[in-house]
Amino acid sequence: MSNTPTELRKTGISVVNIETAAVQALEARINGDFVTACQHMLACKGRIVVIGMGKSGHIGNKIAATLASTGSPAFFVHPGEASHGDLGMITSSDVVLALSNSGETREIITILPLIKRMGAPLISMTGNPASTLAREANVNLDVSVAKEACPLDLAPTASTTAALVMGDAVAIALLEARGFTAEDFALSHPGGSLGRRLLLHVYDIMHKGDAIPAVTQHASLRDALIEMTTKGLGMTAIVDGEGRAVGIFTDGDLRRCLDRDIDVRAAKIADVMIPGGKHIAPDRLAVEALNLMEEKKINALLIVDHDERLCGALNMHDLLRAGVV
Repeated sequence: MSNTPTELRKTGISVVNIETAAVQALEARINGDFVTACQHMLACKGRIVVIGMGKSGHIGNKIAATLASTGSPAFFVHPGEASHGDLGMITSSDVVLALSNSGETREIITILPLIKRMGAPLISMTGNPASTLAREANVNLDVSVAKEACPLDLAPTASTTAALVMGDAVAIALLEARGFTAEDFALSHPGGSLGRRLLLHVYDIMHKGDAIPAVTQHASLRDALIEMTTKGLGMTAIVDGEGRAVGIFTDGDLRRCLDRDIDVRAAKIADVMIPGGKHIAPDRLAVEALNLMEEKKINALLIVDHDERLCGALNMHDLLRAGVV
């Protein structure tokens, strides 16, 4: 036993190398059995029920969570609890994915006859293709490893890594087969940053009503500057008599006016505004507003309805506060 820095680093590298080899060995096992397993899951009318004991149970729980969040409804059932009532959670419309490195886990073997009796397709993920579980399954996913990273060859290490990676391979294959999109992912993660980016609409964060900086096209530049200062968005919209947006004026435009020696006291806003201005509809996603602003290298947008009437305004700070950026 040694706890010197050199020995600790050597052990760490050894673990990484052993587990890397275990993962690389899986490539050859993405074969017909893998395809059959995916087809069973794609045809599933119910849920994918993942079961496993001990460390395999922890990996199974994570696989079930990954499946569920990527478009394949799934949940985890503890095989020990299944023998005492939770087996009722499984129906003939489900697909069962059972994890066991040995393929002989007693709690799983005990409930195999009941799973087969109800007619739910059984997919096993084992480190022993000749095991009871693998033989009884409709299809087996081979996740065997040459050796564990544990020097005692006792603690599941490389074997759990291989099972986790195989589970990810299945989940992502199903994701692509279903045409699952980033927006679909966001719908199941509304509390995360991705959910905010993909589900938040312009209407949710734009300035509305009296908070919108706006002057008429007949206003003076001085009036426009006062409106910009009052509303604090670094810009103002210019509207016609019908409330339609006909232009925009920003802090940057003001600097350009000063460079051109324009008399800001005498100028009319119609003479110095940017005609039209970039705008977006209120029902578009906030991330689309961000993309437009980044593409055009601007910091503010006008929000207009289908009649081109001004109904809101936002700037980059609004997107930052909303967590879209």
